[in-house]
Amino acid sequence: MIKNIVSSISFIYLLSFSFLMTLQVKAQRPVFKDVGFSQDISIKYYAPAEVKNLKKVFSDRNGVIQILSADGLFKPNAGAFLYPGTIIADRSYRPLADKKLADIGVYDRQFVYLDSTAVLSNAWAGSLFSKHGMPNSNLFAGGPDFTFLISDGATFKCIKDSKLLWSGKIAERIIGIRYSVENKNFWILGSKSLTSFSLKDKKLISIFEGANFTSFDLIDKGSKTILGTNNGYFEINNVTRNQIGNIHQNLPCNEITSVEEINGKVWFGSTFGAFMLREDGKYNYYNGERWLPGDQVIQVSEGPESSVLVLTNNGLGQICFKNMTLEDKAMYYEKQVRQRHIRNGFNASLEGINHGDLSGGYLKDSDNDGLWTSMYLGAEIFRYATTKSDEALQNCRESLDAMERLYTITSVPGFPARSFERRGNKDRLSDPDRWQHASDPEWDWKSTTSSDEAIGHIFALGAMAELIDNQPMKNRAIHLIDILVQHIVDHNLYLVDYDGKPTTWGRWNPEYVNALPKNVGDRKITSSNITSMLQTAYHFTHKEIYKDKALELMEKYGYLDNLMRPMSEIGKAPADGSDLSKELSDGWNHSDDEMYFVGYWGLYRYAFSNDLKAKYKETIIDHWKIERSEKEGAWNIFTAMVSDEFDLKEAVWYLQEHPMDLINWDIMNSQRKDIEFVAPNFRNQTLKEVLPPDERPVQRHNGNMFNIDKKGGNGNGEESAGDIWLLPYWMGRYLGVINAPLREVKK
Repeated sequence: MIKNIVSSISFIYLLSFSFLMTLQVKAQRPVFKDVGFSQDISIKYYAPAEVKNLKKVFSDRNGVIQILSADGLFKPNAGAFLYPGTIIADRSYRPLADKKLADIGVYDRQFVYLDSTAVLSNAWAGSLFSKHGMPNSNLFAGGPDFTFLISDGATFKCIKDSKLLWSGKIAERIIGIRYSVENKNFWILGSKSLTSFSLKDKKLISIFEGANFTSFDLIDKGSKTILGTNNGYFEINNVTRNQIGNIHQNLPCNEITSVEEINGKVWFGSTFGAFMLREDGKYNYYNGERWLPGDQVIQVSEGPESSVLVLTNNGLGQICFKNMTLEDKAMYYEKQVRQRHIRNGFNASLEGINHGDLSGGYLKDSDNDGLWTSMYLGAEIFRYATTKSDEALQNCRESLDAMERLYTITSVPGFPARSFERRGNKDRLSDPDRWQHASDPEWDWKSTTSSDEAIGHIFALGAMAELIDNQPMKNRAIHLIDILVQHIVDHNLYLVDYDGKPTTWGRWNPEYVNALPKNVGDRKITSSNITSMLQTAYHFTHKEIYKDKALELMEKYGYLDNLMRPMSEIGKAPADGSDLSKELSDGWNHSDDEMYFVGYWGLYRYAFSNDLKAKYKETIIDHWKIERSEKEGAWNIFTAMVSDEFDLKEAVWYLQEHPMDLINWDIMNSQRKDIEFVAPNFRNQTLKEVLPPDERPVQRHNGNMFNIDKKGGNGNGEESAGDIWLLPYWMGRYLGVINAPLREVKK
């Protein structure tokens, strides 16, 4: 009896200890609380060809935006995110059209103008009309009590109520004038000097001398000045009049055209885009037509509702900042996919659009329709498993229809097509030589299906079989898993096409796999993928043939050793290797990364034993470690499936920094001086630190995150967020490492 009591107490103690350890593990698991962040987007307004010489842009207290050009006043018209507007003449005040305005500014948040006669405004009931007697004036700034300092580029006049208070000059061309409320002085920038003018003493005070100045602003409540030049910028202490540190020349573009402090952030315009100085000393860079109508920035100024106005040679870009949660962003992307990227149920790209015009274009077929759709389907499966959304379930159902038809439209049992499309002029389709006629005369299907399609199918179908609580859909998913893997087993571990021959990349047979040198990546990835596929098939069908085949490959043919090989050993084939092995190892294959990680779902979750699961965890973490520098959102989230050792911060960074504009705009970063390049290498890593997603070209997970430039076909297509963004987000939500947003409860 005593022995039983002791045993019971010990058992309870062990349970309690186990429970506490479980709580401790859960407490250590990183979780992102989705409390909102600032998402930047751009509204672009293009200038018609006849509008010449844009000069300045400002907005007033009413949110009205005015642009001064050589032809008078203009305003932005009819623009919205992804739907650009234009710049049109502003005829709000018809008499202004008769005046040749030389400059525009904002005084007490109202528009003020300079012409050859006076400083004037339509605010204050039009009472401001202060004559200056400087017919060639082109610069001005307002001080206290409607005092203005004006210049013609060589001399000054200080006026108030049409009365001359002071006049003077400096020894070089005058570039800009500002008034500092904190210092109670006007500040004057010349091409070689910074000077202040004291209203009280009526005298000029030399602050700093240099060369090639282009622009300036007073920041930090007037305590410092940023001086832009044609090769970087200085910081000046306005009290000591000394330069702070060295000139800043490691910039996205060193030829500064505009400096402006906006909402506590310093913004720069340049001859190649605009950029904002961050608290960490680095820059957020806005270049290319994702952000701006043109790259030659004329002026940066504060816009309405905390936006930033960037006037360029081709029009106006308005950078807007919206507070949103990751879930808000997900809901935007969900609509983007459904409205513009569903083709016959597939997750597709929109192609053939004209310069970003989303009203045109066509949904393009792809060699990887099955893979991209699998990844989108995976996203919607995780969304449904997390939220029980009826919409998500219907999205799953429609994508499953498309996936299922890939199998029924071909003439080979268990062999999925790459894609299908209505029969017609093959010139309208990519890869016309691959298209085969279906038995239905209305349809054609694309052959030569590859291993990345197969592993993508198994990932999504396995997730559906596990997580969707709709029995008919589960049964359909399991059936597709069964017939695909049975086809591969029946054909000696090959995908065999309509012509009875294995496809080029559908090969998992040991004679093919183990003929490759051990350090060639295809030997590892192929072993990993087929093991995942066989495990998944066994898990859901319980057919021993799949388990037997997997164990045979691992134990007899070394596939376990292959898939466990450390990533650090993967490299180029030896000099005496075959031509194929050299072709497969000319550099790091990021498509393989994609295949690995989607395959890890079935490799880890459906492992035959805990011992194997531990080994798989080891190899997944090994792979993740070599990928860390890319800060890839999906690979971090997939790793969260097996371990708390993953970069949640970088995964969230990927999701937050991803541009909401997924149009394929030209992007150029290779000219930047603020990024550190590295020597050419096997991984094709170009930079020491990867750029944020909104500063680099749009790409899928099979792309190199260190790609920094894209040239050609500017604005000719839009990518789908279905696989690029929604998969890592909803998987993160399902795995519990990203929380639902915290909503305020209204009483």
